[in-house]
Amino acid sequence: MSFGRRVSATKIDLIKIRRSTQVAKMVHKILDDKREVLLKKIDEMIEEATKARSDIWLPLGEIYKSVYDAYMSLGTATLESVSDTTPSVMEVDVNVRRIVDVKIPTLQVKTNEGGQDLSYGFVETNASVDKAARLIKNMLPKVCKAAEYENAIFSLAKELERTQKLINALEYVIIPQYEEAIAFIRATLEEREREEFVRLKKVKVALDKKKMTI
Repeated sequence: MSFGRRVSATKIDLIKIRRSTQVAKMVHKILDDKREVLLKKIDEMIEEATKARSDIWLPLGEIYKSVYDAYMSLGTATLESVSDTTPSVMEVDVNVRRIVDVKIPTLQVKTNEGGQDLSYGFVETNASVDKAARLIKNMLPKVCKAAEYENAIFSLAKELERTQKLINALEYVIIPQYEEAIAFIRATLEEREREEFVRLKKVKVALDKKKMTI
């Protein structure tokens, strides 16, 4: 059925619109089930994200304290020099998984095992720098996991919004228009049947009168 055009009050159109209504209701049921799954997955991700964030706060505080101590004891210039000359020892692999047919990036931190634990010189640094470096290195996987959950929540929420819009369109626009068209066609066909019945009755009366005059 193409909305916006006049419905043809025929039995063929009635059959077509009934079938379209059945399909629309079936799609509505599928989308409603999908919405429930999305809501459940979002709740699960929120719980995981909350836990992941809580695992970050304590070591993050320790990192700030260690970095602060390093700045106070070594100075800004020394720390920036160490930072600039320190090579990257970590890589992040980005893969994709699907949750309710939604693509969710996954982050996997890879540590370069070839080499020493701390990849900078020890001459100009102290224990505060070492502690901060180790804490940061250990915390990066947790930060990536928290970011993964946050992104998953956002992606699932966007899909939930899109699914809800489709459900609303079916529930409040498409299916009611189909049902309205069905009601219109049935009423029109019934009216035609009544008119045809009256017409045939009048013809029969006229024929009966004609027979009586012969």
